[in-house]
Amino acid sequence: MNWKIKAFNELNNYELYAILKLRAKVFVVEQNCVFQDMDDKDQKGMHLMGFQNDELAAYCRLLPAGVSYKEASIGRVVTDPEYRGKGIGKNLMQNAIDKLVEEYGNQPIRIGAQCYLEAFYNSFGFNANSEVYIEDGIPHVEMLRL
Repeated sequence: MNWKIKAFNELNNYELYAILKLRAKVFVVEQNCVFQDMDDKDQKGMHLMGFQNDELAAYCRLLPAGVSYKEASIGRVVTDPEYRGKGIGKNLMQNAIDKLVEEYGNQPIRIGAQCYLEAFYNSFGFNANSEVYIEDGIPHVEMLRL
């Protein structure tokens, strides 16, 4: 796995296309969610990409405090279905936490997690701290890592 992290203005056309394609493949098509993916937050964060054989296999967006939440956050966490079951999601999250701390300093991190992934995020030190809410038709919970 070849990991890259870039600010929005450092992404080349190929990388940006691959990011948007993967997010649409999973969030819009696979999860059948109609939502506005391009939310004007991409330009404010860092983009962590995991490439396997020149294909984007995993991705997430790292945002500084004050963009999505008062805390720094990790979002748009996604693994291509073709690469699931190989530990890539775990590597993605650990890299995301490490890179977020490197880019923005050691601080609390908040995420909006799909409820079925709560145990996965617990394994990285995130704890639920909100009631369940529905976002784009899917039950979510906010989680915080101190």
